[in-house]
Amino acid sequence: MGFLHHLQRCNRHDLSGYLPFRVDGLVVGRIRPVFAELLSAWPAVFSVSPDRVDLAVETSDVAERSAAVAGVLQALVAQGAISRLHGEQYGVTTDSRDDALLLIDRAAAPCFGIRAFGQHLNGYVRDGGSYRMWIGRRAADRMIYPGKLDHLVAGGLPHGIGLAENLAKECWEEAAIPPELALRAIPVGAVSYITESERGLKPDTLYCYDLELPMDFQPRCMDGEVDAFYLWPVEQVMEVVRDSQEFKQNCNLVIIDFLIRHGFIKPEHDEYLDLVVGLHPPLP
Repeated sequence: MGFLHHLQRCNRHDLSGYLPFRVDGLVVGRIRPVFAELLSAWPAVFSVSPDRVDLAVETSDVAERSAAVAGVLQALVAQGAISRLHGEQYGVTTDSRDDALLLIDRAAAPCFGIRAFGQHLNGYVRDGGSYRMWIGRRAADRMIYPGKLDHLVAGGLPHGIGLAENLAKECWEEAAIPPELALRAIPVGAVSYITESERGLKPDTLYCYDLELPMDFQPRCMDGEVDAFYLWPVEQVMEVVRDSQEFKQNCNLVIIDFLIRHGFIKPEHDEYLDLVVGLHPPLP
């Protein structure tokens, strides 16, 4: 299979099947026409035309805009058009996650095709010259990717919380990594991708971190998301990524980035340059 097929899978999309979603005249997302038709039932909130969808709320106040959209989303949940809301708010932005024009529930973000941000942490130990990586197995009752392999720590970035604060929270909830240990995590860059799901378009940016853990560290899941943890030689992780689809889809990208940075995928590899470039595609 190789490594490159994971990048290709994460970047399958066709923007011609979407309408631009605009706030203040700026394109901030993409919406499928069938979902736009649902939104047209609330003309005071959304202005829907054949070629685009505009936020029509007559205020520039972010809280008031967000409340108006939240009311529509709750109505769509009641209708069964959206299965549920998550309770975390994502900022609608053209660029920086700090400059939100509007807040939308995380569960509805793909319906609007807005940019989303997350954090993934490579937790590993070193024994002499060898690396071993901590891997999680997602619980079978998860709504998304049940039973799949996952990073030791990974999660979305809600609006209004800083990167360091959110990473520390995720470290504790997902692996019982105490704050003083989480502070040692090294930011090592970001990967991006844009894919389609059943709900819509997902242009995502994942901030990546490396955390070298003590040999005696034993992760514990505090929020029920993970059933089991494994400490695998990095060569085993590499084989699973290369030869299977066992990992949650976007985890493959972050692991491939780790393998490149630490010299496990070398410049001599046939896919090397395509991987280096493909981990950072431009987002619309």
